[in-house]
Amino acid sequence: MTVAPPLVVLRDVTVAYDRHPALHHLTGEFATGSLTAVIGPNGAGKTTLIKAIAGLVRPVEGRIALNGMAPRDVAYMPQLAAIDDSFPISVFDVVLLGHWRRIGAFRAVTPAMRDDAERALSTVGLDGFEGRTFGSLSAGQRQRALFARVLVADSALILLDEPFSAVDARTTTDLIRLIGTWHQEGRTVVSVLHDFEQVRRHFPQALLLAREMVAWGETPDVLTAENLLKARAMSEAWDADALVCRGAA
Repeated sequence: MTVAPPLVVLRDVTVAYDRHPALHHLTGEFATGSLTAVIGPNGAGKTTLIKAIAGLVRPVEGRIALNGMAPRDVAYMPQLAAIDDSFPISVFDVVLLGHWRRIGAFRAVTPAMRDDAERALSTVGLDGFEGRTFGSLSAGQRQRALFARVLVADSALILLDEPFSAVDARTTTDLIRLIGTWHQEGRTVVSVLHDFEQVRRHFPQALLLAREMVAWGETPDVLTAENLLKARAMSEAWDADALVCRGAA
């Protein structure tokens, strides 16, 4: 049986903000069709990694390769707290933004694209919410709308940053089920998570970060007491004033 090449390849990737390191010399691969949780202490570089893969921040050293994909083809969902919900945009228009890579700034939305958005809203349990403003929704409803946008994007690579933060248990259950469907369809899903029990139950692969890789592989092999203690010790030893490697100079 032919094994598909990895969808995302990282080679010695270092990312910095204002010359301060956020992610150090990360090397590894996300296999095509894999379902991976990115975990680690606060400030461990988890969000930075997701943004780097999405092309939103550039490494100061190393490289990130997407197999046959451009960054615009990636479905990226930021943290809910990072989204300005004061802008008066409808739920339907938020979901339609999932078609952005196809229509850009000038092409019109087609009836088929509108049908896709309607189906996506139905899939996430938001029938009848099309005309509501995004900011008027509860946190769980906003997260459902963002998942509908990812559905519409129909991407082979899905990046999720803390998709269950401030979300109720029922919504979390529904959205985990949707992530499982994406995995069954052969999509590659990478998600930042904090709940280790969720990771153990639903994510076969895990990457443990503490600004650099602590462990990466099968979840039971990553989420060991030894690895978690190592990540904590590394986070406690961080030097906030340390300069990044030579590439940031």
